[in-house]
Amino acid sequence: MAALPAYLLLLLLILVILRPAAAPGAASQPPTSEPYLPPPLLAQKVQVWPKPTSISWPSAVYAPLSPSFSVRAVLSHPSLRQAVAFYTRLIRAERYAPLVPPANYTLSRVPVRTLTLSVSDPDVPLGPAVDESYTLSVLPDSGSADISAATPWGAIRGLETFSQLAWAGGGAASGGQPIVPSGIEISDRPHFTHRGILLDTARNFYPVRDILHTLRAMAFNKLNVFHWHITDAQSFPIVLPTVPNLANSGSYSPTMRYTENDVRHIVSFAASFGIRVIPEIDMPVYSRLSVARFGSGHTGSWAGAYPEIVTCANRFWAPHAEPALAAEPGTGQLNPLNPKTYRVAQDVLRDMVALFPDPYLHGGADEVNTACWEDDPVVRRFLAEGGTHDHLLELFINATRPFVAQELNRTVVYWEDVLLGPKVTVGPTILPRETTILQTWNDGPENTKRVVAAGYRAIVSSASYYYLDCGHGGWVGNDSRYDKQEKEREGTPLFNDPGGTGGSWCAPFKTWQRVYDYDILHGLTDDEAQLVLGGEVALWSEQSDETVLDARLWPRAAAAAETLWSGNKGSNGKKRYANATDRLNDWRHRMVERGIRAEPIQPLWCSLHPGMCNLSQ
Repeated sequence: MAALPAYLLLLLLILVILRPAAAPGAASQPPTSEPYLPPPLLAQKVQVWPKPTSISWPSAVYAPLSPSFSVRAVLSHPSLRQAVAFYTRLIRAERYAPLVPPANYTLSRVPVRTLTLSVSDPDVPLGPAVDESYTLSVLPDSGSADISAATPWGAIRGLETFSQLAWAGGGAASGGQPIVPSGIEISDRPHFTHRGILLDTARNFYPVRDILHTLRAMAFNKLNVFHWHITDAQSFPIVLPTVPNLANSGSYSPTMRYTENDVRHIVSFAASFGIRVIPEIDMPVYSRLSVARFGSGHTGSWAGAYPEIVTCANRFWAPHAEPALAAEPGTGQLNPLNPKTYRVAQDVLRDMVALFPDPYLHGGADEVNTACWEDDPVVRRFLAEGGTHDHLLELFINATRPFVAQELNRTVVYWEDVLLGPKVTVGPTILPRETTILQTWNDGPENTKRVVAAGYRAIVSSASYYYLDCGHGGWVGNDSRYDKQEKEREGTPLFNDPGGTGGSWCAPFKTWQRVYDYDILHGLTDDEAQLVLGGEVALWSEQSDETVLDARLWPRAAAAAETLWSGNKGSNGKKRYANATDRLNDWRHRMVERGIRAEPIQPLWCSLHPGMCNLSQ
């Protein structure tokens, strides 16, 4: 056989050098540094939710994780020890395949064997304004990755980010192991220190396993506050040792109660993911504009154990031709003129502080229903002698707030209404700014502005943006408004037609885009913005329970999580709508694979054809 020409030999040599790595499913081969070339589907990018503050990744090189991959750390902190165990299992086991996998990358021959955690101050307790910053790096061709953080809580956030960097690429060339970006450097910290979910467990009960499930999903999204709205007019499901009859008489059933062991388990589990648990017990009142614009007190569930301290308990909520006694079925609010009210209230507060270590305690104090108080003859006499509804609320706040702040050493959180009304308020002299935080829910940015302008710290939960129960229609029975077939007047939509509320006072449904769009600092000066601690999305549970919990929360709560962590704007100052859509599609897909039954935000076709479902190119 004649010798091959020199140019053919050179061509063959080039082809050998540039041959692609084995495709997935091919015979196993040792890892190499040769380029792995999947189909050119999408430009290379890093998918982490919420988006980190800063990412540097000079070249698209991935490194496989070693089968013996481990996390190294001095695990003196129990929460960090539990988090390391959880994330080690997750990172080793997860084989996430993106809907549109990255393309055109190189695979390093050196696997990552260890992830080293360095924590400057491992003894910092979990609490308000704790430092959650971290830096993460995967050193090229070193076999190691590093996370450095000031506190265990920042290290936990870094572990979540590292878990999201890993995905099932590389095929046989990676030995079937997940791969992570090599040479990447991430510097990250949250915009807001308070990023939460409010869950109402009084109107419908949620088993402990579903609360733990939600806490795990919160950790995936770097949310750090679980605002547990435990009690309301409908039920009192928490068993308190000093006043056990509140749960015995006020819960739906013996199987729908949270025991002391349940609570301690939830608090400990939350801490292992860097999540604070802030309990809320409504006193003396609580209201949310659920059916019509009335104020109400929501402590009717106390009446089974202590009927003498509750006004208008167990009455029909909307008597004919009389003022409504509640915003929704379930009447009753505490009587500020009965001395026993304060003995019971202090027992409740003392037990709550023993169960919940967080420095914040939420006291409710939302809109007061004046008609409910006036149902009591002692209150009517007080008003006839010159007393006012404001004075009644002031009596209660003056008797309970100092007890919480001074004797129990807690910062008190109230709903905005205690200061802003609209019906019953107390003055700022009753609410010291040093030990009081107000949570806003009405009138969007306007009430946030009013709260911080008055010098109070604020937590933002604007119903127009952050109420996840909105838009599911009405739930009260015997409602003839659904029967109307013709408009009463032109330009006014039918109750249940497009444009009508359908019985949901805060309609329409809050889409993820609506949540993502919200700037909780809108209209504030720099000094006022410093008083905004962060925000919470809220799931009130008139029409929710554990069967729909995931879909009600996710991925809309994830949208809030990103805006509260790193904002909703790109480096150009513009909101990143299209970018967020593509990334949230992928993140929702990954959450589902992690067992979180999040709602889809688009047809699958849109994810597989990036940009084709946008309103404009």
